[in-house]
Amino acid sequence: MENKLKLAIKAMQNNELEEAASLFAEIIEEYPDDPVGYTNFGNLLLHMQDTERAQRFFAKAIELDPHAATAHYGLGNLFYEQSLYTKAQNHLQQAIDLGLKEADVYYLLGMTFQQQGYHKLALPYLLRAAELNTNEEEFLFQYGLSLAQCEHVKEAEEIFHKVLQLNQNHSDAYYNLGVIALFREQAERALNYFEEALRIQPDHILAANGRKNVQPYLHES
Repeated sequence: MENKLKLAIKAMQNNELEEAASLFAEIIEEYPDDPVGYTNFGNLLLHMQDTERAQRFFAKAIELDPHAATAHYGLGNLFYEQSLYTKAQNHLQQAIDLGLKEADVYYLLGMTFQQQGYHKLALPYLLRAAELNTNEEEFLFQYGLSLAQCEHVKEAEEIFHKVLQLNQNHSDAYYNLGVIALFREQAERALNYFEEALRIQPDHILAANGRKNVQPYLHES
């Protein structure tokens, strides 16, 4: 199975979807009691946005092996894409409990809490994701956003600056630094951050509103 599985995954990565589907189907036919084929076929179907069939394949993998961590991750990812955050949370937590320790699963679990407004619960998972993948700016940014939403302003500010070290054109990091500066009544500094966000992304509505809101503070000074 191993060689055919590698070929199938490579075909999927190369966007040779029909070839990947054919190989995964062969694996399932040859090893009908092994969850690996079903899980990977589910991943392919999810990539193809065929969520209904993908869900069935992930469920079959879990039926064959309730401890199939990657199948739980696949279902968690699927439910997250459908905005079914509680269901996503349950399967992602199971994936971690069953030994899946990759950055993506921690990030996605953190985001399920974010989407439900449980920002404190999101913090440790987003932090862990950022620790496991130090080059992924979005993991770090979302951790900073959770810190800000939990009113850990100083820590959030430090994280947004780290995001800019990874990507100096991250408009949302500049915007959030502007919000922090405005919160501290540092009007000119806030304006500079909002202007920088708009330079990078001219249609950044929140930064445009921030720039508008900072004007009264500038007139007062």
